[in-house]
Amino acid sequence: MDGNGRWAKERGLPRTAGHREGAERVREIVNAALELGVKVVTFFAFSTENWNRPKSEINMLMRFLEDFLDREVKKMNKNNIRFQVIGRDEPLPKVIQKKIKEASRVTKGNNALVMVLALNYGSRQEIVDAVKKFAGSVSRGETDIEDIDVDTFSSYLYTKGLPDPDLLIRTSAETRISNFLLWQLSYAELYFCRKYWPDFKRADLIEAIEEYQKRERRFGRINVLKKIS
Repeated sequence: MDGNGRWAKERGLPRTAGHREGAERVREIVNAALELGVKVVTFFAFSTENWNRPKSEINMLMRFLEDFLDREVKKMNKNNIRFQVIGRDEPLPKVIQKKIKEASRVTKGNNALVMVLALNYGSRQEIVDAVKKFAGSVSRGETDIEDIDVDTFSSYLYTKGLPDPDLLIRTSAETRISNFLLWQLSYAELYFCRKYWPDFKRADLIEAIEEYQKRERRFGRINVLKKIS
């Protein structure tokens, strides 16, 4: 969800205005995904590198996140949406960690859509954490090093139990993956949009999906049916 700050700057507004508008787009895209039958949507909200931003901006983003959790969990539950966060807990504020756990608990049984928030997330860090978990399992005698394969390793990632993405959308004309789901995106289709995230709306999501539907995904085979997750 790239471009909140630049969107605000081009309009002579504070960066907070861009992040506030960006939060509105999250709500819109979640609702659109639900209507379109998308089963999983993951938003890259805050990376491990984002801690290098000014403290005032980080505090503001945490307040937006807390407000989002306070206001949206009941709506998600009502709409049968399951909420999940991937990323490291620390150093997120304890109050945020508590609200995330409660939101995940309350919506755990929902199955119309899974909304995943990548928060304090970095894919290299995720892979390192997965290696540590597997190594710990081996050292405790719970598994054998020869047992590791692609599926086994995936079960040690933050995204355990979630399908790999079919489609990655990045806004603001940037054409990088930026340490996001490096393992999981191995076979995903990539879609780069010139619009800043605050301008990315339901029609843009539909356009991205329509573009995806035109592509042939073979996975080394022929004529694999398309689906979105």
